[in-house]
Amino acid sequence: MALVTLVGSIVLLFLLILRASTWACLFCFTAQEERLRVCQMFVGKDVSKLRQCKDTFETAFEILSDMEINYDERSHLHDAFTQMILSLQEVATAQGSFIDAFPSAAAEMKRTIQQLKKVQACVPPCGVQEFTRLFHCQGCYSTICDLPLDCPVQDLIVKRGNQALFSCTVGFQLPESELTYSWKFAEGGLRTRDMSYFRDVPGAHGYLARIRPVQPKHSGTFVCVILHDQRPLARLYFYLNVTGPPPPGEMELQVTFREVVNWSAREAEVIVPWSPSLGELLALPRALTLGNLFLMAITAAFLSASVTVLAWCFKFLLPLLCCNNPGQWPGFVSQIKPFFLAAIARVFSHSNRKQN
Repeated sequence: MALVTLVGSIVLLFLLILRASTWACLFCFTAQEERLRVCQMFVGKDVSKLRQCKDTFETAFEILSDMEINYDERSHLHDAFTQMILSLQEVATAQGSFIDAFPSAAAEMKRTIQQLKKVQACVPPCGVQEFTRLFHCQGCYSTICDLPLDCPVQDLIVKRGNQALFSCTVGFQLPESELTYSWKFAEGGLRTRDMSYFRDVPGAHGYLARIRPVQPKHSGTFVCVILHDQRPLARLYFYLNVTGPPPPGEMELQVTFREVVNWSAREAEVIVPWSPSLGELLALPRALTLGNLFLMAITAAFLSASVTVLAWCFKFLLPLLCCNNPGQWPGFVSQIKPFFLAAIARVFSHSNRKQN
């Protein structure tokens, strides 16, 4: 009798393996020993009756073969199947019929699955979105959105000297713990997603990065890698294009630098004092102003009076000074002429300094 029982169990196990292609939630959340134990409690150890019970069990739960559930709800569903097995054992103990018990249990499990929390929808265009993971009863495996890790490159155009702000955020839900951010830069104005060109950016660890003031050396591609427990979830790329001329102060500095670089020794310049003549003073801008004309009129009147006084002196005093020698008169006149011209020049020079 024991040999018959052992052979029956082996045959039933062999049949269950042959039917493994018909995976359903029943096979994902219950063990073969549990299902065999339920059938033995219903029909005993007769091989033909066990086969009938097994077929009825599997057929009843085929309605769950294509079910997809939220991966995070697996533990709840496992508890529900465990409770179902206990309920079937109670029915079998009460001499109930498995033909009615199995379809009723399958319908109840379908309602339970439909009440589980729904999985989040995929958010394109990129990222490893763990909260969208689905568990497939047809095969007992899970999948997530079939999206690439690398996101499309975002273009940023910033004027030189302004601020560039990068936000490493995605549209799908991220884990709340063990989340880190890593920033890298591909310099030289390169627009790429090839990670071999990128180098680490020291000091950048949060989801926000800022550069100010932006300079031409910042032109290139920045990448932010979102990691959960050191596993990458997404890579966001930002291509920074720096435009605009340098600021005026910097341009003046560059011009001065070029002049210094191109400087060559020249002859030393000597600064000499300038004593302008009356003609040079009159040729200066704003020489013939109302003030100067007034001074010229005063000077002319003064000169006229001086000439009259000199004429009187020449008439009465000069013969005494020159020892009654008329030949010395021209020399005397030539000696006093520069004195009067220098006096006039000083008047104009003093007037121009006041106006300037």
